[in-house]
Amino acid sequence: MPAEEMDSVRIAATDSDDVEHGTPGAVIVQYLTQHSPEFAELRRLRKIGWDSPAGDRFFQHQRARATNPDTATELSFYRMMKRIGDEMQRTTGVLKIKSPASDFPQILDMGMAPGGFLATAVKLNPGAKAVGFSLPICDGGYRSLAPKSKDIDIRYLDVTMLAADLGYDNITADHPDADKFLSRQFEPGQRFDLVICSSSVVRDHQLDDYRKKTEPRRLTTSQLALGLERLNPGGTMIVLFHKVEAWTTVLQLYRFSKFCKKVFLFKPTKGHAKRSSFYMIATDVQGQTPEAVLAIERWKQIWRAATLDVEGTGAMLQELDEEDPSPEEILREFGEDLVRLGKHAWSIQADALRDAPFIAGH
Repeated sequence: MPAEEMDSVRIAATDSDDVEHGTPGAVIVQYLTQHSPEFAELRRLRKIGWDSPAGDRFFQHQRARATNPDTATELSFYRMMKRIGDEMQRTTGVLKIKSPASDFPQILDMGMAPGGFLATAVKLNPGAKAVGFSLPICDGGYRSLAPKSKDIDIRYLDVTMLAADLGYDNITADHPDADKFLSRQFEPGQRFDLVICSSSVVRDHQLDDYRKKTEPRRLTTSQLALGLERLNPGGTMIVLFHKVEAWTTVLQLYRFSKFCKKVFLFKPTKGHAKRSSFYMIATDVQGQTPEAVLAIERWKQIWRAATLDVEGTGAMLQELDEEDPSPEEILREFGEDLVRLGKHAWSIQADALRDAPFIAGH
């Protein structure tokens, strides 16, 4: 699964750029601090970790292991992702496809390497057919260690370059990445029962200047649009996010709540517990509803704006962002749900940080 799951970062500070005073993120953080004791405690612990030189050393060591993994480290990551998959299935049951739309369960995993998570999903669904995308190794991606099988189609590619599958065939010849955009990867009418969106930006991926600031958004929106558009009615989506309280995350959780029977969060207790990453799980997803169709089109618009802004001005993205509901509007409608959704994930991270050697005793 995700490249980023192995690409460690420092604990996010509560006063970092995404919660700068006056921003949507600051409004969200203030609300959660006032309404969620679990978040308030996590915020306190994060600040201690951010200020700790020992915390810096801890995460720098993990980052070094992830950036230049040897064979033993790769195998360790693979096994860890299998354990996370096992824990997710044990606590949520979502990896077992209960009512496949065809004779064989269909799985799509975008960000599948090293493959432990996909291997778990395939094992739980005998006869399943799976498609796995992963960034090419030469671009900083990881090799797949999943068992080789005729039922698992692994393709090393950059998901953000699937312009044709995202409905955009008009890339001009003078675009700096014109020769990197890919032909269609999905067959007409191809659908999946389980979609996993777990790709994240990799440190070693060499990007053209215009992509450096917007790559996280290009990657998130391309995965969400590709996945939801090809999900069978009633299917399940599993999406890797970072920081429940981040404004971009809150927007996506709010959108999914509009067309899914159930949305909840899963954070593993053994792997990556100290970090802010978590999985959104959406079940009985109805991707044909007007709300879902609007979300897909919105994600495609964001991807297109970030992809075509080769000057890096951000003007097109800013125009789209200004059309989003305000944080105050979302909190009025979704605030209580957000507190409920994040409670367990925040508690797990807080418990892990509290026991960390660079925080213990505070």
